[in-house]
Amino acid sequence: MFIVNNYPLAIIFCVITMLCWGSWGNTQKLAGKTWRYELFYWDYVIGVLLLSLIFAFTLGSMGSSGRGFIADLGQADMKNIGSAFLGGIIFNAANILLSAAIAIAGMSVAFPVGIGLALVLGVIVNYMGSQKGDPLFLFLGVGLITLAIIVNAFAYKKASSGNQKVTSKGIFISILAGLLMSFFYRFVAASMDLDNFESPAAGKMTPYTAVVIFSLGIFISNFLFNTVLMKKPISGEPTNYKAWFKGKFSIHWVGILGGLIWGVGNSLNLIAAGKAGAAISYGLGQGATLVAALWGVFIWKEFKNSPKGTNGMLVIMFVLFVLGLASIIYAGQ
Repeated sequence: MFIVNNYPLAIIFCVITMLCWGSWGNTQKLAGKTWRYELFYWDYVIGVLLLSLIFAFTLGSMGSSGRGFIADLGQADMKNIGSAFLGGIIFNAANILLSAAIAIAGMSVAFPVGIGLALVLGVIVNYMGSQKGDPLFLFLGVGLITLAIIVNAFAYKKASSGNQKVTSKGIFISILAGLLMSFFYRFVAASMDLDNFESPAAGKMTPYTAVVIFSLGIFISNFLFNTVLMKKPISGEPTNYKAWFKGKFSIHWVGILGGLIWGVGNSLNLIAAGKAGAAISYGLGQGATLVAALWGVFIWKEFKNSPKGTNGMLVIMFVLFVLGLASIIYAGQ
């Protein structure tokens, strides 16, 4: 299987993760013009699972290094399989709750509370599990990126034409989404031997196998989570599976593409974790929020005709973001 053997390549993979995790939402915007979010989400989940299988039978099976996907799956013990599967369930619940929080409280509350909490707590959890990297520069970088997310949220709020009323319910759901999001990665990382991908300990899985099990956790739990969401949607009328089957291939493909993009980032991130460490890989990956902001600024023109001072906030946000990334990358040297 393909293994990352040097730190610079691991960082490149983490940056690609950041780009992928920050870009897949564009497919949701495209599909959202004619397609309900709940229906799009099914296509997205299928794309995530499909990508994990593609990687498992290609990069995860070729070459002479490490165990191939089938052999690795056959020797994995149920504890580690269950850990990666649980990670998928937790991620799926967090993702859906975050969507609900955005609908109730708006991006200016959901993102700094949810993603900010997930970034800080997630790095702490993953660093405790696998202590790789200089903690001073690692947490300095996390702090700078968290500040960037908060500044980004204020910019969104300033640019918003409608002042959405913030309720305690929206804040509570944002906190719950952030708490869950901060733990999913650790369960997946715990199922792997982060110290030796080439000859993993017996019962542990390679990142390729772990990602497949993780993706199955997302897919199977979606029958519960998304079915509830379809019957009791965050906004709009209830929908059903008949509507999903009536969708044209072109609209299904947009959602699947979104899942493929997110899945590429997820796989590369976990592949890089063996060399960079789980905390650094996760921390860099969660910088995707600011990549999404770049799309919003330059492609979707979300800040066009914004009030005076918004552009200055965006500049501060990007400076903090770049400094934060540099600090996290330096932490692993």
